[in-house]
Amino acid sequence: MATHEPAEQYDGPATLRDGSDPVEVDVRLRGHFEPIDGRFHWYGRIARNDVLPQERSGSRVTIETPHGSADGRLSDVDPWGRFRVTGTGRPPF
Repeated sequence: MATHEPAEQYDGPATLRDGSDPVEVDVRLRGHFEPIDGRFHWYGRIARNDVLPQERSGSRVTIETPHGSADGRLSDVDPWGRFRVTGTGRPPF
């Protein structure tokens, strides 16, 4: 039986969806399998984008890349204006 081993990183274009208009963004995503809970955890940063207001911090989003899509959550914005995004399960890359 074949299994899917997700890639452990992706840097490139993505589409961010949260129920409003989709936003084209650049992302840097990484991930790893966590043996303690048996799930794949992915995380990363969305490059600074003036269309994304800081009020979106904490919202649930869908990230789509040329390799797939996955649901995640936006969190803190760093001093450079980049949102952190996290998710578990099959990653969008």
